[in-house]
Amino acid sequence: ACAAVGVPGLFRGSVGAICTQAALLRLTPSALRHLTLSSIMKSKRKTDHLERTADVVRREVVSAAKVCGTAYESPSVKRLRLLVADKDFSFKAGQWVDFFIPGVSVVGGFSICSSPRLLEQERMIDLAVKYTNHPPALWIHNQCTLDSEVAVRVGGEFFFDPQPADTSRNLVLIAGGVGINPLLSILRHSADLHRAQADKGSGYAMGTVKLFYSAKNTSELLFKKNILDLVNEFPEKIACSLHVTKQTTQISAELKPYITEGRITEKEIRDHISKETLFYICGPPPMTDFFSKQLENSHVPKEHICFEKWW
Repeated sequence: ACAAVGVPGLFRGSVGAICTQAALLRLTPSALRHLTLSSIMKSKRKTDHLERTADVVRREVVSAAKVCGTAYESPSVKRLRLLVADKDFSFKAGQWVDFFIPGVSVVGGFSICSSPRLLEQERMIDLAVKYTNHPPALWIHNQCTLDSEVAVRVGGEFFFDPQPADTSRNLVLIAGGVGINPLLSILRHSADLHRAQADKGSGYAMGTVKLFYSAKNTSELLFKKNILDLVNEFPEKIACSLHVTKQTTQISAELKPYITEGRITEKEIRDHISKETLFYICGPPPMTDFFSKQLENSHVPKEHICFEKWW
């Protein structure tokens, strides 16, 4: 369902045309193409989202979205819940959105961390955005309020979207820092597939999922409770290994069984290699490069290694 790609995944942005709120919410595909092209042409920095992802597959549809919930996942990461009423808007677990903000000339790029099922059932998606001085992230942290209106468009080639008749696969998810976002969407989607199997005995036969997730300390491990709830709901199917590299405070008793101090090691990953296993990696570029190369050196087929880099 996914090629081995090195596509920037999180916290991207590009200098684009400034659009007013009214214009934004009635963008036509041709106006949108003009907006995107002019954004790319004006872009001066190689790190800009629209420029870096110009060759990446995107959906045509641009949808209005309304902020209907906000919360802090960590001292530096704010979660947004967006209502996207447009029935033509859909995504695959692991994909990101171009994030258009009225009055902000830079287009953001943020991975969706919720499951496709939440959108199907409630028309909601979740994003979790780290504080940086990048204009879209600044807007999210400093100006965004309940009922703020934005627009979103889905893109990305990093996703897990098995069809009911596909061969059963195990997943190994390797996350660093805010790279957890698309991998949490994949983890939640795999839990939904397990539930569908348990309820109906039909649909895709999901294998096991193992999440390796590394951050500086436990306060920077995002979505800890969500992750452990899934591990407890599916003890035979979902497991996690949480790593902290610069922990200074005591680790809570609840977290301790899942925590390893120090980086994720090559051996831990190698122990999970099999013909049935797909590897999804999202984190800082050096980490992503390291694990994708190690897996290739261990003769894992390239089409079984999917990665997304963020800057």
